[in-house]
Amino acid sequence: MDAQPLHLPCRDGHRLGAHLWTPRGGERGTVIVNPATGVVAKYYHRYARFLAEQGFAVLTYDYRGIGASRPARLRGHRVEWHHWGELDFDAAVHWARTRDPHGFLGVVGHSIGGFLPGFAAGAARVDRILTVGAQYAFWGNYKPSHRLRLLLRWHVVMPALTLGLGYFPGKRLGWLEDLPAGVALEWSFRRDRMELSYPKTERASILARFAAVRAPILAIGLTDDEYGTPQAIRRGLDYYSGSPRQQAELAPSDLGYDAIGHFALFHERHAGDFWPATCAWLGEGVNPWPERSVGPFWTSDGAFEAEAGLVHRLLHLLGGGTVHLHRGGGQIDGDAGAGRRRLDGGFHRTGAAAAGHAGDAERGSHFSILPKV
Repeated sequence: MDAQPLHLPCRDGHRLGAHLWTPRGGERGTVIVNPATGVVAKYYHRYARFLAEQGFAVLTYDYRGIGASRPARLRGHRVEWHHWGELDFDAAVHWARTRDPHGFLGVVGHSIGGFLPGFAAGAARVDRILTVGAQYAFWGNYKPSHRLRLLLRWHVVMPALTLGLGYFPGKRLGWLEDLPAGVALEWSFRRDRMELSYPKTERASILARFAAVRAPILAIGLTDDEYGTPQAIRRGLDYYSGSPRQQAELAPSDLGYDAIGHFALFHERHAGDFWPATCAWLGEGVNPWPERSVGPFWTSDGAFEAEAGLVHRLLHLLGGGTVHLHRGGGQIDGDAGAGRRRLDGGFHRTGAAAAGHAGDAERGSHFSILPKV
């Protein structure tokens, strides 16, 4: 299956190198793939081809300054991290919605690619988001066992070289691709709150764009990911206060491996395990790993209902059963076992959950867990 090369026009005049993968039969919708920082879109092409074989049209693209969107001279190329969301991802959404105004539009975002949709005004037109190791590189959330090494690499060596050369020569060092100076320095000096990287006059509008996103988000992490720790992923999810959000953490052994890390889930060796599972979320809104849920469920009004991992552990101990979640005047049911996926996938999107309001928290919510008989 061959991809169609194309260029995405951004509203500031930039043109991004991109590819469109189309299924041979009818389309189930469109998926945009957002790369990680310093990773070319080509790395995701095998995954894009896989999704196309499952019936999705898939758009891959390189951010400005990277890969097929890199200028002849990177030194002095004025690009900041937020441009990748505010301008580049926004262009991808606009292109996809022009091609298919009313069909399903999903996003798969890796690392920063899972965080930056909120910068784009067009993100409000996205239907569902899957993120992998998504965070915005605050050093305090790096895995403690790797923190010193990562601090030296990305927050000492990278800014020193960038300030001296006018760009970061990552490729020569074997540290990802070369990066525009603005992106590298924003990473190096990122603070605990993302908006503090930007002028005070811009912060309110940035936060408002994140809050305007309504697409349900499933955020996947790995236990051996030194960047996308549970704390880092949750810190990023907190900005999406208008979205229903779920977070799951997989161990490499869940997929039959000793180690996977931050980058490898998009390697072709996962075409038989992780890749098919992502289609459950993209196509049906079903969390394929409910037993690996961590932290709370977040509803679209920003409240959380219960510790997801605890609920599923209780179900496992009971050997099956039914969960009843009561939210004021609404109720959502889901069977343990096969049916629990429907609970996780439909919790925020359909049925009684859609009728919930912020006031439900005041009226009281609780779980009932009925053992299987």
